Amino acid sequence: MPKSTKTTGKEAVAQKTSPKTQKGKPKIFYFFGGGKAEGQGHMKDLLGGKGAGLAEMTNIKIPVPAGFTITTEACHMYYDNNMSMPEWCEKDMKKYMEKIEAQMGTKFGYPSNPLLVSVRSGAKFSMPGMMDTVLNLGLNDETLDGFIEKTGDSRFGYDNYRRFISMFGNVVLGIDKDVFEQVIHKKKKEKKIRHDSSLQVKDLQDIVAKFKKIIIRRTGESFPEDPYVQLAMSRDAVFRSWNNPRAISYRRLNNIPSNLGTGVNIQAMVYGNMGQTSGTGVGFTRNPANGEKEFYGEYLINAQGEDVVAGIRTPSPISQLESEMSGVFKELQTITTRLEKHYRDVQDFEFTIQDGKLYMLQTRSGKRTVQAALKIATDMVHEGLISTEEAVMRIEATQLDHLLHPRLDPKGTYKVVASGLAASPGAGSGAAVFTSEDAVALAANGKKCILVRQETNPDDIEGMHAAVGILTSRGGMTSHAAVVARGMGRPCVAGCETVRVSEKKKQLQVGRLIIKEGETITINGSTGDVITGKVATIDPVLSGEFSELMEWADEARKLGIRTNADTPVDAKQALAFGAEGIGLCRTEHMFFSEERLHIVQSMIIAESIEKRQEALDKLLPFQKDDFKKILDAMQGYPVTIRTLDPPLHEFLPHRDEIEAKIKKLDKSSENYENKLEEFNKIISRIDELKEMNPMLGHRGCRLGIVYPEITEMQVRAIMEAACELTKSGKKVYPEIMIPLVGHINEFKNQKEVAQRIALETTNRYKVNVDYKIGTMIEIPRAVITADEIATEAQFFSFGTNDLTQMAMGFSRDDAGKFLRYYVKKGILPKDPFVTLDIEGVGQLVRMGFDKGRSTNPELKVGICGEHGGDPESIEFCHEVGLDYVSCSPFRVPIARLVAAQAVLSRKETLAKPSGPYRRKPVVKAKPKTKSKAKPKAKKKVDVAPKTKAKAAPKTKVTSVERADKKATVKKAAAKKEGPKTKK
Repeated sequence: MPKSTKTTGKEAVAQKTSPKTQKGKPKIFYFFGGGKAEGQGHMKDLLGGKGAGLAEMTNIKIPVPAGFTITTEACHMYYDNNMSMPEWCEKDMKKYMEKIEAQMGTKFGYPSNPLLVSVRSGAKFSMPGMMDTVLNLGLNDETLDGFIEKTGDSRFGYDNYRRFISMFGNVVLGIDKDVFEQVIHKKKKEKKIRHDSSLQVKDLQDIVAKFKKIIIRRTGESFPEDPYVQLAMSRDAVFRSWNNPRAISYRRLNNIPSNLGTGVNIQAMVYGNMGQTSGTGVGFTRNPANGEKEFYGEYLINAQGEDVVAGIRTPSPISQLESEMSGVFKELQTITTRLEKHYRDVQDFEFTIQDGKLYMLQTRSGKRTVQAALKIATDMVHEGLISTEEAVMRIEATQLDHLLHPRLDPKGTYKVVASGLAASPGAGSGAAVFTSEDAVALAANGKKCILVRQETNPDDIEGMHAAVGILTSRGGMTSHAAVVARGMGRPCVAGCETVRVSEKKKQLQVGRLIIKEGETITINGSTGDVITGKVATIDPVLSGEFSELMEWADEARKLGIRTNADTPVDAKQALAFGAEGIGLCRTEHMFFSEERLHIVQSMIIAESIEKRQEALDKLLPFQKDDFKKILDAMQGYPVTIRTLDPPLHEFLPHRDEIEAKIKKLDKSSENYENKLEEFNKIISRIDELKEMNPMLGHRGCRLGIVYPEITEMQVRAIMEAACELTKSGKKVYPEIMIPLVGHINEFKNQKEVAQRIALETTNRYKVNVDYKIGTMIEIPRAVITADEIATEAQFFSFGTNDLTQMAMGFSRDDAGKFLRYYVKKGILPKDPFVTLDIEGVGQLVRMGFDKGRSTNPELKVGICGEHGGDPESIEFCHEVGLDYVSCSPFRVPIARLVAAQAVLSRKETLAKPSGPYRRKPVVKAKPKTKSKAKPKAKKKVDVAPKTKAKAAPKTKVTSVERADKKATVKKAAAKKEGPKTKK
C-alpha cells in the first residue's frame, strides 16, 4: 500500500491539551447510545459538530444508532505522532466497539449477525463533502455470508460489499474512484442495462472480484479482511482528509481555522436500501433558500444516504413521504420540530428508515442563504425563540453582500431552454465551461463563466468559487452543488434533467440545441430557469427583514459607519444603506472627465504661477459643483474631503502617446509649429515629473506645500459650496483632510492655507460653517508623532492602505505576485490589504489613536482604507475605540452588522427571551414602544431604511463611554488577551 504524504506547515494541526482519564491517558473516545451519551451538544471543539449533535440527540432520547466519537484531540495526536496512533488507542477503541456491540446486539467481525459501522468525519464547523466517509465497514468474505443470512437478500449483501470495497479503495488506499466506476460501467454495457439497481448477484460477485484485483494491482497488497485493520485504516484516512486539497480550499474560502482538526464518528450502520419499506433523506426544519417556516427536504426509497447528497439520483420532496410512510413522516416531523426548539435554530438533519423504523443520523445548524437567514432570524424573534441580540449574531456579515447582487430584469425578453430546481437564488450570465480547471482559468483572465456539470463533487470547490453560477443536470436541493452554492452566494440550478452534459465534448445539449464551451448562457437560481445568451439585470429588492435586523444592529453598535464616495450617486446609495457620513471623498477622481482633464493638464504644464492660477480658476466651478452636490446628498451628515493626493504625472498622458501625435502632425499646416511646441512642452513636463518611486514621491500634502494655489482652489470650492448650501437653509459639515502628513510642520503649513481661505470665504458669504481640518495618518512617522500632530488637528483618519504599504514594505500594485503564495503557504494568515495586519499595522493604529487622544481628548478618529469594510478589521477598530469606519457604499450594511456583533460578542451571555420582542438593552436602556402582538406582514422595500436624521453629527461615543472603552482596551492589553472566539 502506498505511504501517505506527511502534511507540514500550518495546515498540520497543532497540539492541544486533552482531557485526562483516570489512568492519565487523554480521553479521546466518547460513547453515545441507549439514551445516554458521554458528550454533550456544547462540546463542538472537542467532538466536532457531528459528534456533538449525535451526543445531544442521544441525551434527549432521539433514536440514534449507537456509536462513539474520536475527538479532534486525537486528530492532533495523529499528526504529532508521525501520522499514526499509539498502541493504547487501538486497545481502547476495541473496548468502545464492544459497547456498540452490546447496544446493538451484534458482533464486529463475526460471521453470524455481524456489526457493520460507518466512519465519518466531523469538524467543529460544517464542511459539507470536503472530508471523507467510509460506509459498510466490517464486511469481508466471511461476514458477508452472515450479513446475507441476517437480511435474507444476497443481492443486497453483495451490493453493499462492492460499495464498501470501492469506497475503501478510494478513501483509504487513494485509488481514483473512476477506476471502480469503469468496471461497473463496463458490466452494465455488457448486460445492456442502464441502472446499478438492475445488476444481478452474479454481476455484483464479478464486480467484487475485479475490485479486489484492482486493489492488489494498484497497491501491491490484498484488500484487508480483518475488520479491525479496516477500522484503523479508515479512521486514519479520515484524519488525513482534514488536509486534503478540497478541505484546505474550503477552509480558505470560508475563513475556517486550519488548526482545529476533525473528529471521527464510528457508528452502527442502519440501511435505507433494504427494500420499499426503507429509505434515506436529508432535510431542514425551515426552507434554507427563502426562510419560510415549512418542513423541507428530500428522500429516496431503497437507497443509502450518499445517494441523496451525491446527486446520482434525483430525490422526491419530503412532503411526499407522508403518502408512502405516514407514521414515519409524522414521527420525523415531531422529532425535527423538537430539535429546532431545543437548539433554537434551523436544523439540517439526516435520517434513515430501516424496514419501517426511523433513525436520526445527524443534526446541525442548517446552512442557508442570506435571504433565508434574515427571515429566519427575525421570525424567531417574533416567535419568542431568540432575542434580538441573538438574531443579530446569527447573520454572517459577509453574506449580506449577496443581497445586493443583480437579478434578472422581469421586463427583459429571453428564451428559457430548460428548467431545473431553484437551488440557490440570484442570477448570473457567463461563458459555459465544463471543468473546474477551465472555470478557474477563465476567471483568472477576468471573464465570467457558468460551471456546467452532471453533478458537482468536493473536488470542484475551486471552480465553483471561480464561476458566477452553477448548473447541474442531476441532484436535488440538498445535493453538493446546491448546498455549496448557497453557502458561497452563487446562483445554482440543479437537477436539470433535460440537459445532457458532455464533459468530454465540452458541450451541453437540450433536445436538438447544442451549447458549446465559451457560448454565453444565463441561469436564474431563483426560478430554476436556464437561458441562452446574456440577460439584462436589475438591482435587488431588500426585504423588510433586512431593515428590521439592521435597526437591531444599530441599537447595539458603538462604531459610526461612513462611506467612501466621490460622486452624489455613490453618496445617495450609501445613505440608503445606512451610512452616517462620508469618511473619504477623493477629489482627484473628479479630474479625469473629458471636460476637465485638459484643464488639469494645462495647470500642470503651466510655466508660471499666473498661468497655473488661470487653469485653477477654470477648475474651481467644476469642483464647487461636485462638492455642493455631494454635501447636499448627505443630508447633514459629515463629509470628509481629501485634498489632492496623487502625483501630478498621473494626470498627464504617456510619453509615447505624445510622440505618436507629433508624428501625425501635418507639417504643412499653419498651426504645425504651435502644436509641436505644445507637445514638446508636455514631453518636457512628463520627463520633469517622472519619479522612480511615485508612492513616496511628490504627492499628498507635498503638492499643496509646493503649489499652495492648488490647496487654495480646493478649499475655496469646498467652502463656497458649503456657504451656498448653508444660506439655502441646509445643514452641512465639511471636513478638510490633508493627506500624507509625516511631520507636524507639513500639517501646519496646509492648515494655515485652509483656515485662511475658509475665513475669507465665510466672510464673503457672511455665513458661519461648522467645518473641521484634520489629516490622514498613513505614514509611520505620523503615528509616532501623533500626539504632536493632534495638538493641531481636529480629526485623524487612518489611511490603512498606504499605512500597510509603508509599514510592511509591500507595494499594493506589485504584491499580488507573491501575496497569494504567502497566504497559501501560511507565511501570512491573510492578505494584509484585505484584512488589517492587526499584530503589525494594527498596533500602529492603536498607537496613533492613543497618542492622539492623549493630547486631544476630543479628537475624532476613524479609518478610511479598504479595511473599513472587512469584518475582522472592523472588530479591531471597535476594540481600539475608534469613532467610525468608512467603506464602499455596498459594504455599509456589512460594517453596520459587524460593528454590532463586535459589541455583542463581548457580552458574556445573550439575553434569554421571555416573549416576542423581549430583549436585553445593549447600549442605552430604551423603552420598547412596539406592539407585542403578532408581527405584521413584512413589506418589500427597495432599500434599507435611512438612519434617523440628526440635528448635528456629533461624535457618537460620549466622553464617559470613550473613557470606559479606553480602560477596557488597556485592561485587555495588560492581560495579553488572545484572539476572540466569534459566536
